Amino acid sequence: MTAIDAFDMVLFGGTGDLVMRKLLPALYHQHQDGNLPAEGRLICLGRSVPDTAAYLDKAHGLAKGYLGNAYNDADWASFAARIQYLKLDANQPEEFQKLADVLGEFPHRSRVFYLSTAPDLFAPIAKSLAGVGLNQGNSRVVLEKPLGHDLESSNKISREVGEFFQEQQIYRIDHYLGKEPVLNLIALRFGNTLLEPLWRREWIRDVQITVTEQVGVETRADFYDKAGALRDMIQNHLLQLLTIVAMEPPASIDADAVRDEKLKVLRALKPLTAETVHSHVVRGQYRAGAIGGKPVQGYLEEPGVPGSSKTETFVALKAEIQTWRWAGVPFYLRTGKRLQERLAEIVINFREAPHSIFGRNATPNRLVIRLQPDESVRLYLMAKEPGNQFRLRPVHLDLDFKEFFSSRSPEAYERLLMDVIRGDLSLFVRRDELQAAWKWVEPIINSWETSAEGPKPYTAGTWGPAAASALLSRDGMAWHEEA
Repeated sequence: MTAIDAFDMVLFGGTGDLVMRKLLPALYHQHQDGNLPAEGRLICLGRSVPDTAAYLDKAHGLAKGYLGNAYNDADWASFAARIQYLKLDANQPEEFQKLADVLGEFPHRSRVFYLSTAPDLFAPIAKSLAGVGLNQGNSRVVLEKPLGHDLESSNKISREVGEFFQEQQIYRIDHYLGKEPVLNLIALRFGNTLLEPLWRREWIRDVQITVTEQVGVETRADFYDKAGALRDMIQNHLLQLLTIVAMEPPASIDADAVRDEKLKVLRALKPLTAETVHSHVVRGQYRAGAIGGKPVQGYLEEPGVPGSSKTETFVALKAEIQTWRWAGVPFYLRTGKRLQERLAEIVINFREAPHSIFGRNATPNRLVIRLQPDESVRLYLMAKEPGNQFRLRPVHLDLDFKEFFSSRSPEAYERLLMDVIRGDLSLFVRRDELQAAWKWVEPIINSWETSAEGPKPYTAGTWGPAAASALLSRDGMAWHEEA
């Protein structure tokens, strides 16, 4: 693993929710574990706080809640000593000289600019950084989603940021790629010979990728009603998970070797047409219901949501990959809000035995990679029940990494932030990957925009519209929880 040299990390949007809730706690954990060099500095930028003392007061008040049992007064004090706050308006290019003066104290350190801002600020910030000479080879810029709302706008962001930073300096972050089970899937596939002969159409019946939430839009209605589940989740998180499952073994673990193989998967996705969008994609919108026994309102009653909104809060779709390895294997993707469980998992359903001597008593094997709420990998097999009769029963083998490895498992943002500091691009999305993903989902967007039919209603607290189950049942399949 590459050693970490002294660095300066600049957090734009330093008073915002992402920085306070995710980024600072992630960096605190790495500081607490002794993984940050003593010379590492954090420069947090914002407009609403007057100075460093006031900023640290705010951050400290929130940290206790976000860090829980990991919080320690002494550790926080030493971590806070790394933090410097700078009042800066990202819309004012002339103010960037203040940042250049602070960073100029240590000109040879690697510099990370984390843009936790609205995407319409990405290009102006990149231009302003370049204007004061902060886009040199030792600089890296991290872009948070949304990276556009369609192919054209995504290309515009990439093109405009690319005027000032080279591609190898741009880190498009997708925190799902930093989750431990995703990395263990890569390790299981390419670090062992056991699964590789089975990882193909002859032995795998279907693949299901599910990311669901119990929460509604909460305070994000202004953003969410313009995005919807397709843009917010499918185009990035779920398609990235699909590439990890389906990619060919890379020549090495180097960043571009891995991303080359992921790109091949995205380009091999069977294009959707107006007809196949209708038959292969289900969109839904939640209505009033109950979550955990508590009544919740429907999407159209949420504050800030127009009463006539056709924005989808649920998507289920069938994807096909046109390669020798995966031809004929359906990949089912599903995401939604106000569903029965908070869940993120990848399910690999293997084919049935060619001839079962146990009749209907046997069920196919299944590999389940759980990303949340708990992280686990389970392999479901058939075993004989104790007793005089020969009855089979599904059992599972747990790959319990927490029990085997005594060290704490870092959160996704911890891992990805450390990779940025190291200069490792392996788990970040390349420009051509982003283009390929947008190109594949664009027919869905275009079809919905021209359709008079709106999203199918579903009751909050269920698993979504009945049409999502029908999508699989037409192929003789069922979602994991229904099987």
